[in-house]
Amino acid sequence: MENTTFTTEAPRRRNAFKRFADKIAVEQEPGLTTAQLMLTNHDLKPVEPERRQWGPWNFVGFWIADSFNINTWMISGTMIVGGLSWWQSWICVWLGYAISGFFICLTGRIGAQYHIGFPVVARSSFGIWGSLWPVFNRAVMACIWYGVQSYIGGRCVYIMIRAIWLSWDRNTIPNTFPENSGTTTADYASFFIFWLCSLPAIWFPVHKIRHLFTVKSYVVPVAGIAFLVWAVVRAKGLGDIVRQPARLEGSELAWEFVKGVMSSIANFATLIVNDPDFSRFAGKPKDALWSQLFTIPIGFAVTSFIGIIVSSSSTVIYGGPPIWDPLELLEKFIDDSGSGGRFGVFVIATAFALAQLGTNIAANSVSAGTDLTALLPRWLDIRRGGYIAAAVGLAMCPYTLLTDSNQFTTYLSAYSVFLSSIAGVMISDYYFVRRGYLDVKELYDARPTSPYRFTYGFHWRAYAAYIAGILINVVGFAGAVGTEVPIGATYVYNVNFFGGFGVSAFVYWGLCKLSPIPACSDKWMEVGDEIDDLRVAYDADNASGTGSQEYVPGKGEKDVGRVV
Repeated sequence: MENTTFTTEAPRRRNAFKRFADKIAVEQEPGLTTAQLMLTNHDLKPVEPERRQWGPWNFVGFWIADSFNINTWMISGTMIVGGLSWWQSWICVWLGYAISGFFICLTGRIGAQYHIGFPVVARSSFGIWGSLWPVFNRAVMACIWYGVQSYIGGRCVYIMIRAIWLSWDRNTIPNTFPENSGTTTADYASFFIFWLCSLPAIWFPVHKIRHLFTVKSYVVPVAGIAFLVWAVVRAKGLGDIVRQPARLEGSELAWEFVKGVMSSIANFATLIVNDPDFSRFAGKPKDALWSQLFTIPIGFAVTSFIGIIVSSSSTVIYGGPPIWDPLELLEKFIDDSGSGGRFGVFVIATAFALAQLGTNIAANSVSAGTDLTALLPRWLDIRRGGYIAAAVGLAMCPYTLLTDSNQFTTYLSAYSVFLSSIAGVMISDYYFVRRGYLDVKELYDARPTSPYRFTYGFHWRAYAAYIAGILINVVGFAGAVGTEVPIGATYVYNVNFFGGFGVSAFVYWGLCKLSPIPACSDKWMEVGDEIDDLRVAYDADNASGTGSQEYVPGKGEKDVGRVV
């Protein structure tokens, strides 16, 4: 009797689980196999023409909006803490973000040409299933950044509340957190308010949130300029600020300059990898080219200039070392200002909170949502993935990363090592190995005949290059966290993004030359504009009478038997 009960109960539980799994599954194209259900959904498929609504000015507004965030101020201020003068710090920012803009355009073109996001682009180089590891890496980074930006936004909320009620003071409100935790009860409550108010913004689809960036690109720069003018007036002009010299000289100054440039690039490492998530919504490929190439260095240089001057002015206003965190300076303005000054602080803090919201949605929730969608496409879409990122960002205690500037920049540099190797493989694959050719429909095909399946879905050449790009920086990273290492390893790690990118790109190209891969072209051939059937089911070609672009074997390769 007991055995009978057990044998009937187990199938009942399995059926209940299956019904629940089917109930929460996202909408899918009909005719997909079980393997394809783990490779695609509406948010992973190529963007259809009616959703390609981003023009060049939308990208301009996007990057202006993204550049005006507190984190950009922190990075530029950190250079001053490291010993550079204001103008040396600004040159670092110009160089760093100009280089970042170039890399952004390289990866963004893939998305703008074929209208696919980073998780699908990665399949061409890492393999159908091998791409999941780079995607997971990027998803983790996006979730962490969501928490960091939310906590910074929470500090804006703290300042907004305190500008109205001076009793909202972290030093007088009973603190339930340990002293070394990096936060207080008042700060955490403000963080939670910002986090909670951000949740409705995650609901909107990607092609419609461009309006948020338009609003932000008008409001936030005005607030930033107002903060700059206010700080300069309190410092009684620019004279003392521009005459503050660097505290380093010789080789120490040179390497600190290099590290300043690299910290700017590290700040963009995540966006370099996943720019296709946004550029795929471009109406035409050129819409995502010049608008990004010029707006990124200009927008971030202007923001960093404001951050550098405001940070430098703090030494004139209050004496002592520069205050690298502009929100800390705003708090000081509250303490020594009247009601009119507190109102000004409230307005600036409100604009900064909007800046953090826009940055979090654009650079983190959408990116994490897209990446998490690729990990579980049968049950997740960008919206659900965005809410998961928000939950992780709340749980990962982001305030521990913001306790001092050195810890924050070390963390940035560490993760850029992993992402630079991913970017090196992707760019080498598209520009030098495949020469612009992608067979998009095959990127959703898990059958052995797919040219992107490689070895059981994993591409060993890509992983060999990826690991090589990481290994060159491992010893230097150990030195960055306190271990004694040879000076040469430290110098290599100082240029960690270039080292990881260059090694991984070269190794990947070399391995593909020695052992050619399928689905390549022997001349430059981008065919994204020839894709007119966006269905990816195996029988879609026969059902419609049309197919995806024809697979053309490259020089020295074999036809892998693709059925057209």
